Amino acid sequence: MNDLLIWLVEPLQFGFMRRALLVSVVAALVCAVLSCWVTLIGWSLLGDAVSHAVLPGVVLAYVFGMPFSVGAFLFGGLAVAMIGAVRGTTRLKGDAAIGVVFTGLFALGVVLISRIPSQVDLNHILFGNVLGVTDGDIAQVLVISAITLGIALLRRRDLTLYAFDPTHAHAIGLRPKRIGALLLTMLALTVVVALQAVGVILVTAMLITPGATAFLLTRRFPRMLATASALSVGSGIAGTYLSFHLDTSTGGMIVLCQAALFLLAYLFAPGQGLVRELLRRRTRRAAAAAAP
Repeated sequence: MNDLLIWLVEPLQFGFMRRALLVSVVAALVCAVLSCWVTLIGWSLLGDAVSHAVLPGVVLAYVFGMPFSVGAFLFGGLAVAMIGAVRGTTRLKGDAAIGVVFTGLFALGVVLISRIPSQVDLNHILFGNVLGVTDGDIAQVLVISAITLGIALLRRRDLTLYAFDPTHAHAIGLRPKRIGALLLTMLALTVVVALQAVGVILVTAMLITPGATAFLLTRRFPRMLATASALSVGSGIAGTYLSFHLDTSTGGMIVLCQAALFLLAYLFAPGQGLVRELLRRRTRRAAAAAAP
């Protein structure tokens, strides 16, 4: 018991760990909430596109001395607009348009990183640097998170109806295009928040895995939101602690914890877990073999 207490308290003696825990928990919560709608609508690939497309915006924001969040948000919006333009003016399907735009913008960001001399390791944008966040970074994360969660709370019914049945949403007077645009804006804001914790490459996992895990565990959307949030925040805390004690990447460990929870849900989820399904099949085969 004493060893466990030491294990829990030791990281909190360091200011950078307290800041890392705060940012990890906030980012995990925001990503979890949005991941539920992303999962239901089927926007996982779009979330991947936005998270990668912000890279050149972050690099250019550094060059011009602006907050990283400004460049990330602008290029996230630019990516969405470019994808919409390509889909609307060509015969390409949505997944092809998304793939072309986000890989092009991501490649631009990689080239800029390789060419711009910097005293700041811009590779941290790729893989996250939650242990190096400053008070200014924390303030940005808290403000953007509050805006995103506030919008989600105020418009949760409209967003949920849009996710389940856009046609019905239009029939009762809602405007699906506006709701979709609002959700895309929230997606861009969430990417900005998560960049501080896990970097560009792992943002996609935080935007998809919590919602996908909760989807396997429950069929009720309010419970899905609560489950995704709890699992994501728990992974954020556990991943941060484990990275400290094992001397590993914090962002990578957070996402690894989320992946482990998804694996458990995939195997043992009530009703649709793989293990239960295999037991059902075995029971049916045994019953069929025993029948005259």
